[in-house]
Amino acid sequence: MARIEIVPVRAPDGEVTYHALAGDKRSQGRTAGEALDALRSQLAGAEGTTLVIVQSFLPDRFFDAGQQERLAGLMARWRRARDTGEELSPEAQSELDGLIEEEVRASARRTAALLQDLGR
Repeated sequence: MARIEIVPVRAPDGEVTYHALAGDKRSQGRTAGEALDALRSQLAGAEGTTLVIVQSFLPDRFFDAGQQERLAGLMARWRRARDTGEELSPEAQSELDGLIEEEVRASARRTAALLQDLGR
């Protein structure tokens, strides 16, 4: 089974298209589904078997709305600091690092829960 990644790409005029990627194969479409369908037609045999998992990036039991808001705020501050050649305070950087680590752990827990659900 091929690992397929679908990413939105915003053009300078603001229009969004979707690019699907699997190894050296590429496709694009006006929707994520259109990009996926175009890519699947390029895959052969077992490589063409598809399991689609959609990550909504909405709060869940693994990483809640408060954590997402705080992470987004700290990332915005970090980007501003980076763009002006400054750094976050050690406290803010430590909090940001902790939230990033927690989101990675949440992602692992989300995946484990999904695998458990698939095994039923």
